[in-house]
Amino acid sequence: MLSGLTKFILGFFLAIAVLVGGGVAVALYFMNRTGIPPAKPVFSNDSPSVKAQAPKGTQPGEGKPSLTPETSTKSSPTSTPTESPKATPSPKPLPSGAYRGRVSWAEGLSLRSQPNQEAEKIGGVTFNQKIIILEQSEDKAWQKIRLEGSEQEGWVKAGNTEKVDEQQPEKPEQ
Repeated sequence: MLSGLTKFILGFFLAIAVLVGGGVAVALYFMNRTGIPPAKPVFSNDSPSVKAQAPKGTQPGEGKPSLTPETSTKSSPTSTPTESPKATPSPKPLPSGAYRGRVSWAEGLSLRSQPNQEAEKIGGVTFNQKIIILEQSEDKAWQKIRLEGSEQEGWVKAGNTEKVDEQQPEKPEQ
């Protein structure tokens, strides 16, 4: 009689332990699955809204000049002559090995003082902003850039910029 009661109590506690353990395992599984953020989808029609949001992460006044000429050039041809004086820094000769480019990363880039992830952030560069790529780091993972129309220089991750054909900017100004 005593052994039957002991078996019943032991079986009851063992069943409770299995149920609690299984519940904890399922809860941990789903908590880990929901803790991983999904990859951000990129759609072909996202670019216009990204351009409008891009100035949020920049320093005051840096992103707005590069976006204003694009929108005003598209809206009316009479504003083109007023944009020409702003484009006068472009005839300045580039250093040897340097070339003009633009930021192709939709969220913009952080400008750093040194070519590494832990370096101090010294500014930001918006999507589609015109830049001058001055050099690459030895491991080709970073690029030293200068903001066009400014003397601010810094390092950004390579692969987030693209070379700009120098003939294209002159056509809208003519």
